[in-house]
Amino acid sequence: METLAQQRRKASKPLLWIGIGSIIMAFSGLTSGYVVSRTTLVESGNWLVFESPTAFNYSTVAIIASSLTLWLGKKAISNGEEGRLRLFLWLTIVFGVVFAVLQVRGWGELINEQVFFTGPGSNPAGSWVYAISLFHLAHLGGGIISLLYTTVRAYGGKYSQEDYHGVQLASIYWHFVDLLWIYLFIFLTLIR
Repeated sequence: METLAQQRRKASKPLLWIGIGSIIMAFSGLTSGYVVSRTTLVESGNWLVFESPTAFNYSTVAIIASSLTLWLGKKAISNGEEGRLRLFLWLTIVFGVVFAVLQVRGWGELINEQVFFTGPGSNPAGSWVYAISLFHLAHLGGGIISLLYTTVRAYGGKYSQEDYHGVQLASIYWHFVDLLWIYLFIFLTLIR
């Protein structure tokens, strides 16, 4: 008979995929709402067209770099290199924080261009960009927490060449959040 720990381990990956499916549905709703608003407001002449913040370009590079470092970390532990795993986990966290800082700078660029989230002078076009990027940033924050937890466990010797299940789970979620941003970045760049 399986222990409770074995049952949890067995259920963890399917539960993660269910959570990812829920996030996909939420962002599908957000991007669909954006398209519907845009279609309606462009016809009435009330859709504000503005340039995407330059900081969003740099944040995209940072998040791609974070996926690369996490992939290298997973490869390292699969080869039994625990020290390199810890290094690459830290680099992934740093790139994740850089992404978050650049997102906030992007919002600053929008404010400087008189594109506001809410209040006087706001427009749904800008509000959608803030809402979508903020919602993504919240999910990225969850990923950073997961990576910090994984890093602490790596320092505790919880992962080995034979067993790095926690690293795999953190990787699946992190790569998903990264791919989600790339989709959102392309979406927000192309559908003005």
